[in-house]
Amino acid sequence: MIRSRLLAAALWLAAVLPAVALDTQSDAHHQDVKLSDRQVEAGRFAVAPVSGGTIGRHITVPGSIVPNGDRIARVAVRLLGTVAELRKRVGDPVQAGEVIAVIESREVADAKSDYLGARLLFELQQKLFNRSKTLFEGKVVSENEYLRAEVTFQDARVKYEAARQKLFALSLTAQQIEALPQQPGETLRLQELRAPIAGRVAERRVEVGSLVGREGQESELFVIIDQSVVWADLTILSSDLPKVSVGQHITIASETSSETSPATVLSISPILDKDTRAARVVVSIDNAAGHWRPGAFVTAQIPFEQSEAPIVIPASALQTLEGQSSVFVRTPEGFTARAVSLGRQDSGRVEITTGLVVGEHIATANTFVLKADLGKSAIEHQH
Repeated sequence: MIRSRLLAAALWLAAVLPAVALDTQSDAHHQDVKLSDRQVEAGRFAVAPVSGGTIGRHITVPGSIVPNGDRIARVAVRLLGTVAELRKRVGDPVQAGEVIAVIESREVADAKSDYLGARLLFELQQKLFNRSKTLFEGKVVSENEYLRAEVTFQDARVKYEAARQKLFALSLTAQQIEALPQQPGETLRLQELRAPIAGRVAERRVEVGSLVGREGQESELFVIIDQSVVWADLTILSSDLPKVSVGQHITIASETSSETSPATVLSISPILDKDTRAARVVVSIDNAAGHWRPGAFVTAQIPFEQSEAPIVIPASALQTLEGQSSVFVRTPEGFTARAVSLGRQDSGRVEITTGLVVGEHIATANTFVLKADLGKSAIEHQH
């Protein structure tokens, strides 16, 4: 298996980096691979500077992606009616305030009509009261006439407010109520439903023609989820809980791909599961790129006992040459393999105690190709 991989790597190098001149020195710890800048770029070796970093131990725990509980909206109606239009399907994007459905309802038509009548009467009684007040102050009308006008006006105001509040109870907004006097009479039976947040439709629970609000019960039409930030639901044993704290930064990794993302611990359940003796821990993940979907299984790497190290490199930069851990240092002519001594290690990173200097540049990806090239060179020199 290893021999076939090395052979495949050598063939790939030969295809990508044609006519590479090799110069393998006698010192086993300083072996050179001569490449032009164009060949280094074509090889995708991810050259990066050597620097310090943080090294620590970590625990790995299972979990799954779930919707952000603070970014879920359920669009429902509290009126008796029929679904006249559905403007969104499952998976469709929506903007906050966008019309996503239209309900046809006699109940809403009656409520709007009552409101318009109450509003008209209120405005009329307000004018009559103001006139009566002016006449009373000018001693043109009696106090009794003025008081009767005031009682009639206050009664109209109460009925107007009651009709307005009923529309609020039917999920109309203040802007929609204010626009009712300009709405054509034949459309009073129609009620638009708008998305309260931006996101995507996760569920659509009705079809066109469906009855909603039967027996005065609330009917849910849509579930909208904003997935720009998602949560991961982790299960952590009680023995590992001391290693976790709210606000701690961890790493989430996919179980089906190489995707990873930083995450922040949001909450730690104060209650342990009675069967597993584990606690639920919720972490927040920035999902602006849309890589994470609710329901996906993940693993979380939670660091602890961290400390600074003068030189830390990715584990992908390491190769074993003649039994010695080595890295490929960038040179004007290409790369040179250099032996290094290893210190502490954590997930994907290694401390280097000797062999490298801060500021040097090393290959951190596809280093097995450079190793294969050195192996091919050694075989050629033997012949």
